[in-house]
Amino acid sequence: MSTVTAVPLQPTKRSYLVYLWVGIALALIAAVALARQGDDPLARNARARGVVVTASGLQYKVIAPGKPGAAKPTDADVALVNYEGKLLNGTTFDKSQQPMPMPVTGVVPGFSEALKLMPKGSKYRFWMKPSLGYGDKAAGPIPANSTLVFDVELLDFLPQSVVQQMQAQAQMGRGAPGAMPGGVPGGPAGMPGGAQNQPHQ
Repeated sequence: MSTVTAVPLQPTKRSYLVYLWVGIALALIAAVALARQGDDPLARNARARGVVVTASGLQYKVIAPGKPGAAKPTDADVALVNYEGKLLNGTTFDKSQQPMPMPVTGVVPGFSEALKLMPKGSKYRFWMKPSLGYGDKAAGPIPANSTLVFDVELLDFLPQSVVQQMQAQAQMGRGAPGAMPGGVPGGPAGMPGGAQNQPHQ
């Protein structure tokens, strides 16, 4: 093409370039916001500061670490805990009114795993996907396929065999005519083998 027939290009106004770059930036921000909206709440939570994710997908955050070097419960123990359970929307579905005894293997899988992570005296927050909670079954005020959020404070724990022995002694003490009462109903320190409102399988 000769210079005679070439059409000269008009210079682009600087304001158009500014509008173009602002438009691109806004489009990128909108794309990120849409991606986050479509993000699973647990996936978002896993990126939060201080949140740890276990191999099973249980998420937790340490609120109070407990005593350094303190022991942790095992499957053979009964834990004494204070807890509050909520749905993701913040609705409380269960809350202990006093310290509750929980057999480590007598609760939903996520709660059992959670208890075994906690040293005595600690307080943790846990997020449990449905498969670690009640799965596709509704449980009272908990809808099917619910992600559960628990704040748990581990006060103490004892071997289940010791708790059963204490319960048997308390029963024998209450049952014998003229015998002294066996102590706190259900066993010493209020640790019966089960509780009506504990998270259970």
